Amino acid sequence: MLGERLRLARLRRRYSTESVAKRAGIARATLYRVERGDPGVSMATCLSVLRVMGLQGDLDLMARDDVLGRKLQDLKLPTRKTAPRRPKSPEKTPPANSATSAEPPTS
Repeated sequence: MLGERLRLARLRRRYSTESVAKRAGIARATLYRVERGDPGVSMATCLSVLRVMGLQGDLDLMARDDVLGRKLQDLKLPTRKTAPRRPKSPEKTPPANSATSAEPPTS
């Protein structure tokens, strides 16, 4: 669980809950909720705690390469046997006051 890992990272670094909460811009009670894995805590709050711990780079590793997801996606992708048709462009009509009008000018 992410919260437990954050708690262990804080303890390994010998950071107090007070200092982490202050640097993350949250209350100590909120940090407690983060470490308990409370689902009501926003992702932004968790990211702030990760930043304070110096672990923000680890977030990039979380879903970097989803091998299983890509395989499942590839199995369900439809394959086209022909190229898609281009939409027909609307025919251009000459303006009403055009010199190429079929009616002769009146004098």
